[in-house]
Amino acid sequence: MPSPMTFAQIFSTLLLLGTLQGFIMSGMLFFTRRRSRPNRLLGTLILLMALCCLNRYLYNASWFNADPLLRFFANFVPLILAMLFGPLLYFYVRASLDPSLKVGRRERRHFYPVIIDLVPQFTAFLYLGGLLSGLISSPPEPWGRFIDTYNIYVDIPRWLSLTAYLWLSARYLAKVQDSRPEYLRWIRQFIRFFLAFQLIWLLYLIPYVIPWLTEKVLNTVDWYPVYIPLVVLIYCLGIKGYLTAPRQEAETPKPPVPLQINIVADPLPLLKKAMEEDKMYLNPALNLTALSLRIMLSLSHIKTPVSLRGDTFYFFKNSVEIWNI
Repeated sequence: MPSPMTFAQIFSTLLLLGTLQGFIMSGMLFFTRRRSRPNRLLGTLILLMALCCLNRYLYNASWFNADPLLRFFANFVPLILAMLFGPLLYFYVRASLDPSLKVGRRERRHFYPVIIDLVPQFTAFLYLGGLLSGLISSPPEPWGRFIDTYNIYVDIPRWLSLTAYLWLSARYLAKVQDSRPEYLRWIRQFIRFFLAFQLIWLLYLIPYVIPWLTEKVLNTVDWYPVYIPLVVLIYCLGIKGYLTAPRQEAETPKPPVPLQINIVADPLPLLKKAMEEDKMYLNPALNLTALSLRIMLSLSHIKTPVSLRGDTFYFFKNSVEIWNI
């Protein structure tokens, strides 16, 4: 039977591979020609999942824990932003089925609860600022215990948030009638993947948040039950999402560029040049439209009969005739 160290090494390798895969797939979704609003939302979601894997990998890495400076700076870098998972998932589903959707000011309010994820970093900055200013002289241990305890129980609102947005996504999907059955199948699979992950996370979370069971859970299974499925989720969502998601956004047709028409007080010089110098009258297919484009005057501007030194130019609907009087 493999030793616990072997399991730890395998787990760390999986976390590192999941991190790299997440970075690669999010980059492909963001920067290739296939990028679209749904792909950017999915790319952001996968990137945040990869950062969670990176955080757990660094926590388990001996080289990282052996460097006090690295551990110090890690307290100020938010790598776990799980409160964003739910809104990103929900708007990915909506944007995939409704290309006209835009994440505006009203939609951005869904992302405000990310402040819940930032409390540990805010606490660290608060302690460091108080220490440097002399307002705080207590040792860091109580602050560290607060952060450790907070990190245990913050998983409850994270799980509830993702579950709520999964429900909203499923409810939205039930109302959609789309002509792309294969794409609807992918969106349904996408929601099912997360539902399966939520169930696994819940089974881990129940004993984990019970105070007298927290250490026992960590010592027995560590974070394997949550992060191994998360790595699998990164691979599935990244590859399948990249191959299936819309290639481009539905673009609003641009209005045609208006023809630049010259505004002149006297059109006669332009008409005379077109006839005498350019000899347009020799063209048997000459009509008002061609003449208008050639001299850059509107049709209404050149339909009116005008006189020039005894030569009267009559311009009719679809033909041009020169009458010498």
